Order: sequence, then structure tokens, then C-alpha cells
Amino acid sequence: MTGLAKGTPWWVGPLWLAPSMVPALWLRLPLWGLVAIGTWFFRDPDRTPEGPGLLAPADGVVREVSTRTDGGVVVSTYLDLFDVHVTRAPCDGVVVGQQHHRGSHRAAFRPKSHLNERVEWRLETGLGDVRLVQIAGAIARRIVPYTGTSEAVGRGERIGLIRYGSRVDVVFPAGVLPSVSEGERVSAGATVIARVSGS
Repeated sequence: MTGLAKGTPWWVGPLWLAPSMVPALWLRLPLWGLVAIGTWFFRDPDRTPEGPGLLAPADGVVREVSTRTDGGVVVSTYLDLFDVHVTRAPCDGVVVGQQHHRGSHRAAFRPKSHLNERVEWRLETGLGDVRLVQIAGAIARRIVPYTGTSEAVGRGERIGLIRYGSRVDVVFPAGVLPSVSEGERVSAGATVIARVSGS
């Protein structure tokens, strides 16, 4: 699980991506088109939280908001090829678990996509354990964590990257109330997707 580190110049992204885009030549795309796509894909804009609360870990469309039997809240976000693919921490915490699972490469919106290649995170926070899963999609072939276990992360901080279309699930502990709905578009590090009950 190696890849681009934080602070890497923007122009390295297209060069790093180029080998995996060779099949696109079959479509007779001009070289400038491939570079433009690569540059667009690896963009990483600064973000400012829109208010207090737990932030979206990924850009995209919310495909699921549900409550588990233990009271935990699940928010699942689907990213298409044109979304920013940098994953951000929803809140302050410490990474106490990080596990990479090899798997299939189904489209990230398919029912069994939770069995795809993925990286599962466990953050120890003031609210309790927050779990986050970066899931590769049909085209994605690499998930790149920026931080490891025992490292502290800040609310909205960049913590990793998923190459191409993908999905990010986050599970908040009981006592957290979702503030987004299915079908809503969210922005990582900016959109508040949940709040603590009573706050």
C-alpha cells in the first residue's frame, strides 16, 4: 500500500497515474486528454468545515444513512470518477486500527461491494470508536493511507486516497444523529453529516 504522500507536487499525480491509463489509448484519446484527466483526478482542494459536528470523510453522493441495532449510525458515500478522492477524518481522534483487505472489484454501488478491496480504520475519539472503511470500486486498484496506527488525526485532516470511483463508509457510535439524507451530495472536510445528540 504505497503511493503519493501528503505534500507531493500536483504534477506528480498525472505522471503516477499514466501507466494505469494506457488502456485509454485504445479509445484514441490524445495525450493532453490523459494528462488533463489525471490532473483533475488528483486535485486536492483545501476545505473549511461548514459548522460544528462530524464531517463527511469523502466527496460524493450519500447512498445510505441507517442506524444499526447497537445504535451506531452508518453513512455511506459513493464517489464517481470526477469526485475528489482524498479521504478526510470526520473528527479528532487517534488511529488505533488499520487493516487492508484484498477483495473483488465490483462497482462500488453494488450490494456486495463491501467485499471489495478495502482499508478499514478504527479511530478512538471522545465520542467512542469511529469506524471508517475506504472501499475500492470497479476501476480502483489502490488505496493509499496517509497515516498509520497510533497516529493522531484532526477533524477534516487528509488521511488517505482511493484511486478512481469508490466508496467510503463511516460508522459513528450511539448518541450521534445523522444530519444528511440519502441522495444528498457532500464534500469531504466541509459538509457536517452528523451531530452529537443534545448539542
